[in-house]
Amino acid sequence: MIHKIAFLFISILLCTTTSQAKPNVLFIAIDDQNDWIGCLGGHPQIQTPNIDKLAARGTVFLNAHCQSPLCNPSRTSLMTGLRPTTTGIYGLSPWFRDVPNLKDLVTLPQYLKSHGYKTMSAGKIYHGRYGRNSKKNKEFDVLGPGASPAPFPEKRLVVKTPQAHRLVDWGTFPHRDEDKGDYKIADWAIEQINDKPNEPFFLSVGFFLPHVPCFATQKWFDIYPENTLQLPQIKPNDRKDTPRFSWYLHWRLPEVRLKFLQEHNEWKNLTRSYLACTSFVDAQVGRVLEAIEKNQLTENTIVVLWSDHGWHIGEKEITGKNTLWDDGTRVPLIFAGPGISKGRCSQPAELLDIYPSLNELCGLPFKKGLEGISLTPQLKDASTKRDRPAITSHNHDNNGVRSEKWRYILYADGSEELYDMIKDPNEWTNLASSAEYRKIMENHRKWIPKDNKKPAPGSAHRVLTYDKESGSVIWEGKPIKKNDKIPEI
Repeated sequence: MIHKIAFLFISILLCTTTSQAKPNVLFIAIDDQNDWIGCLGGHPQIQTPNIDKLAARGTVFLNAHCQSPLCNPSRTSLMTGLRPTTTGIYGLSPWFRDVPNLKDLVTLPQYLKSHGYKTMSAGKIYHGRYGRNSKKNKEFDVLGPGASPAPFPEKRLVVKTPQAHRLVDWGTFPHRDEDKGDYKIADWAIEQINDKPNEPFFLSVGFFLPHVPCFATQKWFDIYPENTLQLPQIKPNDRKDTPRFSWYLHWRLPEVRLKFLQEHNEWKNLTRSYLACTSFVDAQVGRVLEAIEKNQLTENTIVVLWSDHGWHIGEKEITGKNTLWDDGTRVPLIFAGPGISKGRCSQPAELLDIYPSLNELCGLPFKKGLEGISLTPQLKDASTKRDRPAITSHNHDNNGVRSEKWRYILYADGSEELYDMIKDPNEWTNLASSAEYRKIMENHRKWIPKDNKKPAPGSAHRVLTYDKESGSVIWEGKPIKKNDKIPEI
């Protein structure tokens, strides 16, 4: 009997020790965050001291890209480990659990849970309310508050936008940081950390800003005085050497064009609002990281910070996402914690790589079927080369391939773009028509996914399809004719 009790005690002790030996994971998502982060150098005036501090103690990927420049397909891809071209999730609908052949996919938090992790989440991790009300396939053990752009001003601050969408607004009005949705999400995350769970935890924290509406309190606007504000660099008539098909990816959207910003004197206001919101979110990231430090969890917590896609603020004559250029695809991606070296990696990386990377960093069994590649070689030595470029897809049969030096885009109708990202980081000169670059284009084209699914059943919102035989283009259920005028241009 004594031997049995001793054996049971040792078994429990070993299980507890093994469980506690697994690193925690703090998983920080920022919505619509482009490369306007200090450590990425996307805007010369941006102030993000907390994210920069995180990057300084870990590895920051300078050439990381999303799998889709739209919330739902990007987040679905990251969390399932599958490309949009594999799932057919291209639009804001459907939720992948509602698609019969996708409903049983094992997501990143579910896989961690199956290996002893307590999974907690607040804010925006999946798109909208996806993942927050699924009873059959529970995504997380514990749910905190959802994402919210509240509070709102009594009236819209920007009143003349072509479609007057409630969320397409920006500026400042009297309110408190403490009342903002992202502040409350940080509060909740801090509470979970202070509770110090007995088992290793996966804590996902999804901030809403700088997604529109870009509202911030005056203190954050004061960091960026209007009289010294630097606007994004643009080239007038930049779209003259881009295919007409490039407009179809964002044909008619609530997000305004550069033309509107210029005509209504809103370009500085939007730029300033985006910068202010980014600095506000950086402060919330800092509050959460401070809680990790105060609870002496830094040495055993892997921190991953990412955004779902980029965001244009006038570049290529538009605002918003929905493009296959760097402004639409490049994202912050930072890892810090145990097993991760300090470094700045210029190799192409994908959000798809997060799932297998965390599995390896947490010492979990290899999971078959994931389409990403673990970043652990680069997390040990940032100079380690990667053979594969980053691939971004937006709607069926439109793909961008980003290598260390080049960006290649192939649209569904066969039109192409090529940019030398070393000599032309703003992507101002499309080289695709020059015969001397054919070999480079061919080398990049071979990386485009061969398994290229049509939109999944129930696909809607920002969905574009193209029929190669007839040449017909359908945007959100309506045909686009060859002589149709580009909206708002």
